[in-house]
Amino acid sequence: MEENREKIKSLLFAVNGERFELTNIDPSTTLLEFLRTQTRFKSVKLGCGEGGCGACVVLISKYDPVLDQVEDFTASSCLTLLCSIHGCSITTSEGLGNSKDGFHPIHERIAGFHGTQCGFCTPGMCVSIYGALVNADKKTDRPEPASGFSKVTLAEAEKAIAGNLCRCTGYRPIADACKSFAADVDIEDLGLNSFWRKGESKEVKLSRLPKYDHNQNGHGIFPSFLKEKIKPGLFLVSKNRSWHSPTSLVELQTFLKLNNTGTRTKLLVSNTGMGYYKDIEGYDEYIDLRGVPELSIIRKDPTGIEIGAAVTISKAIETLKQESSCDFPSEKRKILDKIADHLGKIASGFIRNTASIGGNLVMAQMKHFPSDIATILLAVDSEVQVMSGTQFERLTLEELLERPPLGSESLLLSIKIPSWNSNTSASPDHTTKFLFETYRSAPRPLGNALPYLNAAFLTEVSPCKDSSGVMIDTCRLSFGAYGTKHAIRARKVEELFVGRLLSYSILYEAINLLATIIVPEEGTSRPAYRSSLASGFLFEFFYPFIDHPVEITNDYLNGYIEMQENCHDKIPNSLSSGKQVLQSGTEYPPIGKPITKAGAALQASGEAVFVDDIPSPPNCLHGAFIYSTKPLARIKNIKLNSELQLDGVNAIISSKDIPMGGENIGSKSFFGTELLFADEVAQCVGDRVAFVVADSQKLANLAANSAIVDYDIENLEPPILSVEEAVKRSSFFEVPPFFYPKHVGDISKGMAEADHKIHSAEIRLPSQYYFYMETQTALAVPDEDNCMVVYSSVQSPEFAHCTIAACLGIPEHNVRVITRRVGGGFGGKVIKAFAVATTCALAAQKLRRPVRMYMNRKTDMIMAGGRHPMKITYNVGFKNNGKITALHLDILMDAGIYVDISLGFPLTIVGSLKKYDWGALSFDIKVCKTNHPSRSTMRAPGELQGSFIAEAVLEHVASALSIDVDIVRSINIHTYKSLCTFYGGSSGELLEYTLPSIWDQLAVSATFDRRNEMVKEFNKTNNWKKRGVSRVPAIYAVMMRPNPGKVSILWDGSVVVEVGGTEIGQGLWTKVKQMAAFALSAIQCDGIGDFLDKVRVVQSDSLSLVQGGLTGGSTTSESSCEAVRLSCNVLVERLMPFKERLQGEMGSVNWETLILQAHYQSVNLAAASFHVPDFAHAGYLNYGAAVSEVEINLLTGETTVLQADIIYDCGQSLNPAVDLGQIEGAFVQGLGFFMQEEYTVNADGLVLQDGTWNYNIPTVDTIPKKFNVEIINSGHHQHRVLSSKASGEPPLLLAASVHCATRAAVKEARKQLLSWNNYDEPDSTFQLEVPATMPVVKELCGLDIVERYLKWRMSNK
Repeated sequence: MEENREKIKSLLFAVNGERFELTNIDPSTTLLEFLRTQTRFKSVKLGCGEGGCGACVVLISKYDPVLDQVEDFTASSCLTLLCSIHGCSITTSEGLGNSKDGFHPIHERIAGFHGTQCGFCTPGMCVSIYGALVNADKKTDRPEPASGFSKVTLAEAEKAIAGNLCRCTGYRPIADACKSFAADVDIEDLGLNSFWRKGESKEVKLSRLPKYDHNQNGHGIFPSFLKEKIKPGLFLVSKNRSWHSPTSLVELQTFLKLNNTGTRTKLLVSNTGMGYYKDIEGYDEYIDLRGVPELSIIRKDPTGIEIGAAVTISKAIETLKQESSCDFPSEKRKILDKIADHLGKIASGFIRNTASIGGNLVMAQMKHFPSDIATILLAVDSEVQVMSGTQFERLTLEELLERPPLGSESLLLSIKIPSWNSNTSASPDHTTKFLFETYRSAPRPLGNALPYLNAAFLTEVSPCKDSSGVMIDTCRLSFGAYGTKHAIRARKVEELFVGRLLSYSILYEAINLLATIIVPEEGTSRPAYRSSLASGFLFEFFYPFIDHPVEITNDYLNGYIEMQENCHDKIPNSLSSGKQVLQSGTEYPPIGKPITKAGAALQASGEAVFVDDIPSPPNCLHGAFIYSTKPLARIKNIKLNSELQLDGVNAIISSKDIPMGGENIGSKSFFGTELLFADEVAQCVGDRVAFVVADSQKLANLAANSAIVDYDIENLEPPILSVEEAVKRSSFFEVPPFFYPKHVGDISKGMAEADHKIHSAEIRLPSQYYFYMETQTALAVPDEDNCMVVYSSVQSPEFAHCTIAACLGIPEHNVRVITRRVGGGFGGKVIKAFAVATTCALAAQKLRRPVRMYMNRKTDMIMAGGRHPMKITYNVGFKNNGKITALHLDILMDAGIYVDISLGFPLTIVGSLKKYDWGALSFDIKVCKTNHPSRSTMRAPGELQGSFIAEAVLEHVASALSIDVDIVRSINIHTYKSLCTFYGGSSGELLEYTLPSIWDQLAVSATFDRRNEMVKEFNKTNNWKKRGVSRVPAIYAVMMRPNPGKVSILWDGSVVVEVGGTEIGQGLWTKVKQMAAFALSAIQCDGIGDFLDKVRVVQSDSLSLVQGGLTGGSTTSESSCEAVRLSCNVLVERLMPFKERLQGEMGSVNWETLILQAHYQSVNLAAASFHVPDFAHAGYLNYGAAVSEVEINLLTGETTVLQADIIYDCGQSLNPAVDLGQIEGAFVQGLGFFMQEEYTVNADGLVLQDGTWNYNIPTVDTIPKKFNVEIINSGHHQHRVLSSKASGEPPLLLAASVHCATRAAVKEARKQLLSWNNYDEPDSTFQLEVPATMPVVKELCGLDIVERYLKWRMSNK
């Protein structure tokens, strides 16, 4: 050890070319933490802290002096420990390019393809793309690409962002920006962009793309000071913690021996395991294994390939791919290739680049991690080498997995994949072949999601001498990740197969036997589904042998491969494509032009400043909430864990710290208030109990997580955790009469006119989490004279302002709330952000120091509340032709513990429900008060549920009548007369009612009828995949709200604009800039040029511009634009006489001269307006329709959205590119609600999905494979802002078309299942849950579908 201590030296690395040399480092510090707190580089964002979102991705470059070359790879900086980058160069997005040095072509193309909205995820996206380009361009075996392109392929370019999450855009424009670099791209396939116009030649298009030079890869030359010999064996000490980088096994053994002295030691390669198994407590010693040569070997010989335990998954994939292309026997090549392919579906690229093969297996062995690697390698009889102390041992992987967890002195050294060569030379009459296949069922095809079950099968088959069948000579079947401690071999099933001629009866027997083996442990989610997957995969593997001619030759198994390809999913080369049809407005330039989003390139480079990017003021503290883990309990005591080293915790703030004259108030809105902290009784899980304030965010989080809260439930009633219980105990929020919608028509009369009735049918709709990329955050800075400045990521600074003042007990003029931009809101930062801002302000006031908080993802998910769950019971009457005569609904809405804005929901639910002519409509809507976190507004709040309820009712009616649901939809679409009956004054003029024409136009443009027929043909000829297609309309009522605007013209003629709305990614600033440029251009000065360049929109400031209201409801952009137009009109009115006088004197007046002279003449060049919409025309309707086509896999339940076609009426769009982004993004967010995102709670109301590991928003591989959007400009709407209409929320409703198409496909599967049982009756009783996840779809298609099919085949033999 003394010898090692002599190695003490500094940590040396570079960030964007800048040298950093550090000596005193806490080894637990992550690269992300360092970059964000100790450098000026803020493009790396904290989105999850789990390596699951890609917001923090950086490029790491390492120099290899032996090969004299640089290795570049992307990595998750939130998991990468700072000490592990010794000798490395780090590149962030602002290091690729920036506003000072010039943007990188990636930044420019992302901006030009309209690939940013809130922009929080964009820098990580850019680095992921860049990593793919850099590594592709190094490949010498690829041809030189055309000028402006990379050697990267189309598939590689798209998959580069497969692990990056985006909640705003819907991914399609980002994918197009990626594809624009690919050497094999057809440029005609790329979507809307700002580089070229429709109809221009390919050559012109190519010339206008920002130039990319693949020989100049952009992040500069690798720093020379890092090419000097970087000595191995880094040894750092900080306080009581140390970091060791041993360079030999002997040195490592010494450290491991010391493990037994009680020292808390962490062995690591890359620390990616921390993304799953969080380090609640720190370690005394960190031992980096990468410097030990034996752990990084890759050894190949005729007996197999040995891979060191520290070798990364990406390196292993590369090695296996190289071997699979070498001159090995074809069977070995195929096995290695399939192992590599499967490894490519684990995690995401930036995790695979650093995560090690051995680390994954050790997590599986010691902590029962649901490993894919263990399952695959188990099937090929892999061996491992383990070191225990000074002893070395070789054993099978199966033996390792079955042993007790490895001890502190034990270490996995390497893994060996043996060679498999079949016996083809034994005799001409006995030819055998190995067949290998791997399987994985997970919510996302390309990884970045844990599997429900994985499997791998290796068999040796030979032709039967006496028949045309196939004999199973040997068999290895492994299964894992299904709720078991580790992957297993299904040995009894293997024994059943071996030596048998494969037949339906043998396969049936094997599947029944397998069901007794694959039994998930108690507590595993969806256990029956996981067991059925095992049966499905076994069937999928062996089924092609039965009743299909198979010929075994020396090269391959003829027939089997074709059958496998028909049965087995293959990911298409292109993840998504599509066409965009839109019209640019010409009447009010630059209004109506698809200009690039304001600040898009800044977002891409990471220079756009979010709240957490603001540098911490001196003496700044950080906070974290302690929240209740009980749904209803008294808080007796709170204390921090005394065993942890919590030096640096400054205070615990609670309701006792509310100052005299202040209120315990966490939100204040039109409908009511919410407590900031639980006074004595916590009302729900996630209720704020206290606020820990510490020297760093990391320490505050650690303290809050370790807090011990003493609860007492004596003499308290049980909590209300369901709407049914709320009804029993009459626990409701009372809806004011003016917020309760009116019934339509006579329900009794309508029911009497019906030919058929459905009574007491039930629908349940779940919650949904916002998953804004930037979690809740605020920074409060005390100012002079008892004032408080708060920087908040909030959608309504005005109301946050009021709440803070009320809590602190100070006048509102002493509070200032500033919001520059929000990293995604979706309604989650309308009310929910108030408490975060208020708590920081309260702590800052008490401690007289700045206080900030960036909420960790888990806490955010537990406290958020999310979308309102609902239980709906309905009675419906209808005619023989499907025309509805009456609908009555009883709706129970779970509002949670506080009212928030839930009282507005009856109006919104019914507003979108009324999209069909129900004849008569009545309802009873109860807003239930429960002991859950208060639910809040979420994009299309209430409207999403109401619109889906309408579709579910019509689906039920169509099933009851056995007629096509599209006929039922069409017959119930409003006439203009019925529209006026249901919507009253919001209906507008007859010409404004465009839904019928959209409905018909979509049928033509989406070739709906032809695709319907094609789907029917497909379903007739495919047993194991079924398709469905559905067309769905949407009507969405919005209400314009008052909004302020202010326009000021500075001395040089530049213009600064303020509006009440906040920029949350919806393009508010872009549309406002366009409006200011249009309105001021009315002065018509000479040589004015592009007025857009003169306009800047600045942050929301609650003191500078009062009455800002809230940003939401889809109309803030147009209201803000109108306020700006009114302000500009005032300025034009002031300047026009002045301009005419100057013109008379000078003959010609340019803008700069006019403004300069106006300043000299004391013309008031600032104007503010408050736009108050005309009440009679403040509300209006939005129209759209979508056709979606899906394909479901009956063996797994996986749903693939093959195509989505949308037509949406934007009126005269203010900016078609911005509106297109809103339409696509909303649709994909709706897709998440209907198909993927589960947000459930346990018996106490604690959220079960609390991070990226178990909450699956859509990714680039789950969006529609073909995504077509048409925006129609529907003429002039005189009461709208320059005839424009909303786009932010209405398209979300159209995602129901995917759910309806899935139901159609499931219906076909169930019809087929009944036919196998010789039933002819139609099956119309099923309900498809929301979300229609893989288990839900599979269950409806039949968990025992394989067994029933085999029984049917055997009975028909």
